[in-house]
Amino acid sequence: MRIYPGSGNFLINKRQVEDYFKSERDRREARAPLAAAKMATSYDIWANVAGGGSSGQADAVKLGLARALVKAVPELTAALRENGLLTRDARIKERKKFGLRGARRGMQWAKR
Repeated sequence: MRIYPGSGNFLINKRQVEDYFKSERDRREARAPLAAAKMATSYDIWANVAGGGSSGQADAVKLGLARALVKAVPELTAALRENGLLTRDARIKERKKFGLRGARRGMQWAKR
């Protein structure tokens, strides 16, 4: 994630955010830190993102952009934290356990 003072150009993997994210929700999610900081056209943003799905990538861009804005303008910390933009989503897939069919599902059991 790189941010430069500029005109509001937003590139993700060398493509405009409108071209990269098809869903309006993902676009809004990626731009959330700029909206919370009221700096939509103050910076040019250049982001690289890989892996996961479009929703996960939008969340990754959101967190990276929020952290980059705090590095550039430390006064924004309170506003971004208030909107929950500096908190990582800690939910991850639970691992499969041995002796079970999945993370929690057991073997099929027949009484008779």
